[in-house]
Amino acid sequence: MPAAGAGPARPVAPGPPPRPVMPVHPSVSSSAPRIPRYGTSTLSAVLPGAAAALGVRLPLPAVELPAAERVCVVLVDGLGYRQLSEHRRSAPFLATLLDGGGSDPSDPSGPSGHSGERGDRDGGGDVLQAGCPSTTATSLGSLGTGRPPGSHGLVGYEVLDPGSGRLLNELRWSPDVDPVRWQPGATVFEQVAAAGVAVHSIGAPEFDGSGLTEAALRGARFHGVRRWPGRVDAAIELLAEPGLVYAYWGDVDGAGHVYGPGSSAWRRELRHLDRGLDRLARSVPHGTVLVVTADHGMVDVPHESRLDLAERPDLTREVRLVGGDPRLAQLYVEPGAGDRVAGRFADEAGDRAWVRTRDEAVAEGWFGPVDAAVLPRIGDVLVAARSQWAVVDSRTTPKTLLSLEGQHGSLTPEEQDIPLLTTVVH
Repeated sequence: MPAAGAGPARPVAPGPPPRPVMPVHPSVSSSAPRIPRYGTSTLSAVLPGAAAALGVRLPLPAVELPAAERVCVVLVDGLGYRQLSEHRRSAPFLATLLDGGGSDPSDPSGPSGHSGERGDRDGGGDVLQAGCPSTTATSLGSLGTGRPPGSHGLVGYEVLDPGSGRLLNELRWSPDVDPVRWQPGATVFEQVAAAGVAVHSIGAPEFDGSGLTEAALRGARFHGVRRWPGRVDAAIELLAEPGLVYAYWGDVDGAGHVYGPGSSAWRRELRHLDRGLDRLARSVPHGTVLVVTADHGMVDVPHESRLDLAERPDLTREVRLVGGDPRLAQLYVEPGAGDRVAGRFADEAGDRAWVRTRDEAVAEGWFGPVDAAVLPRIGDVLVAARSQWAVVDSRTTPKTLLSLEGQHGSLTPEEQDIPLLTTVVH
């Protein structure tokens, strides 16, 4: 989804006619959820690593990056590790970083560091996990605070605001909810800026001061730029001086949602992204560390494979609100009804989803350690899709969202695994 600092950005070009849905990868049907290993193996460790590279060590898990005067972190919405690996021919610059070495996604030890040499740049490729749920609002919360979702409190696309009893869309926000009260912890940007380092954020103009930006990414000087080449230009200009520069791009995600990950429209956006990143790496000063990562991956979800709750009153009995994402629905139920609702959804989903009560998901570590104030925001029952399946409610979901081909949010490797690609410019 488009995110804070991003906006609609460059319109996605019209794509081809509908294509056959990609076959299910064996890992999508894995028998166990890919529960994030919170710490240095997740997205939350990226900005603390950038801070440490700049000499600002924070009491947070951090990926290892070489010391530098300039660090540029680029977050590409929707560019999962597995999708990038499969379509590496569309991204020759990123492919060189993938080839730099790194960790196996199935290796529990996490990122292995950065090695390899390619001409005038040193770097490497590793795999991180997005966090739960694998959705933009949550991932930006993890990125911006350096903490897991259970701590920063941005726990889904739409979640319960316990104060009002209504759903809060954490991507689009609400004027009734103070983002600093919702997420009061200091962001990484605030802490780095307080240490005297220049911090810049590049995104769409309309997201300067938005709710999600203020909750997750406050503390940076915001630069509103619409198109991708302009964002690259802005990053090059800002990196003429020492500091931390963060840039976001959302059109790969947009193409994946509309046409499906791996479609010709998606590959076209990937090529466009790759050209800009290559130019960025060729244009910044000696010693600059460039980091490219993502907020989540994506899977195809055929329309005939979706459970529409509008057609199943038997399942929605005792359900007050349906939040979360289609790939990780969060159900808010009547008091005492959690086990019954979970049982009904487990029977319906079978091997198409992992169904947990909130207490079970928290005990399994889906969100990391959960603060008391955050706990009631999480659904009483969680339905995490494990195949090409999703839960929707056509009574409340806009038709534009119902029409989307690509989806994300769950605990499959296709959605959880994200790249950590680094290069040091020489």
